[in-house]
Amino acid sequence: MAGDSRVHMDHDMEIGVTPTAVQKLPKHMREAQISTEHTHLIADPVKKPRQRYVQKDGKCNVHHGNVQETYRYLSDLFTTLVDLRWRFSLFIFTLVYVVNWLFFGLLWYIIALIRGDLWHSDEEGWTPCVENLNSFVSAFLFSIETETTIGYGYRVITEKCPEGIILLLIQAILGSIVNAMMVGCMFVKISQPKNRAETLMFSHKAVISVRDNKLCLMFRVGDLRNSHIVEASIRAKLIRSQQTKEGEFIPLNQTDINIGFDTGDDRLFLVSPLIISHEINEKSPFWELSQAQMDKEEFEIVVILEGMVEATGMTCQARSSYLDKEVLWGWRFTPVLSLEKGFYEVDYNSFHDIYETNTPSCSAKELAATLREGQLLPTLSLLTPELPKPYTPEPISTHNPLSKEVDKGEEGEKGEINGSAAALKDQPGLD
Repeated sequence: MAGDSRVHMDHDMEIGVTPTAVQKLPKHMREAQISTEHTHLIADPVKKPRQRYVQKDGKCNVHHGNVQETYRYLSDLFTTLVDLRWRFSLFIFTLVYVVNWLFFGLLWYIIALIRGDLWHSDEEGWTPCVENLNSFVSAFLFSIETETTIGYGYRVITEKCPEGIILLLIQAILGSIVNAMMVGCMFVKISQPKNRAETLMFSHKAVISVRDNKLCLMFRVGDLRNSHIVEASIRAKLIRSQQTKEGEFIPLNQTDINIGFDTGDDRLFLVSPLIISHEINEKSPFWELSQAQMDKEEFEIVVILEGMVEATGMTCQARSSYLDKEVLWGWRFTPVLSLEKGFYEVDYNSFHDIYETNTPSCSAKELAATLREGQLLPTLSLLTPELPKPYTPEPISTHNPLSKEVDKGEEGEKGEINGSAAALKDQPGLD
């Protein structure tokens, strides 16, 4: 008996039938079975996690490599300095000032060395270029005092040193340029609205559900600060690979997602959290995708919120993205706005909460066709009695009694109409 059961089991495996013992196991354990020489179990292909193009915090996951024309960064030196990290910015800020002071201190020391002030400074009647400058350290300190306009009064330039006067003018001009550039870089870097974007929130998930008999893709945005974003606007991009009809492969192709550009709904008054909706219509890239097809697609939706900071007037941009697994079909967002006594309150604890709702699993195209047919039938039924009936002669065959009664009623109505017409003709003034 044991031998027969083993034979039957081997036979079942060879023809592709799962054994009874394997069928009782959970699905994840059945997929993990090791194939033998008689079996070749093929599990469903596991969907690989997609690499993000834009992180949830808005950082772009793109690294530029093999850039040979590095001189282009130096052509826009100011932006390069602003884009550096803080530790590099502070290091360059300190280094530029120290090198500048050392350079001009060396020039002051060379002038004193050439004039002989270092050896004759103690002689009576000797007029040095800079009084009390007798070493490189004193020349370095004089350079700092000159450029920072401290002016302690111990080291001063004399009028009998024309080369010193010229160097003083050059250092004053170049020092002002260095101050303007370094202070300007630090000011722009400090006032950058990147931190302002940290208080702009995007929902963790995007959802698809029905709104006004149309499938819509929705996500929620909010602002945590009381100071508002002026002229706020939002746009969305669909990122997915595409292959053209000619066979050209386009990696990470970008497609616009209409979230109200033609109607002005992309302009936001972001006082309280808003649900941004994309109607899936004929122009939408999701028009022909059903729930099953959406689960198989690999894409990423990048959303970009832009506006001006009310306090500084600088443009602020916040970004986020939704992978295909983060777009949930058949869900809606939980309301977060409630009316309190004298004001509206926003509950940010429920900002990311969603709840499941009845949503057809068909595509938006199929849903629109179904609704169109459903609306057309009752319309035709209402219009049918009002359509003019064509004249048909009476059939020769005999009628049932009901049809005779109907015919008599129609003849009576015709007689009344003919009689009223004759009466109108008899009235005077109507000829």
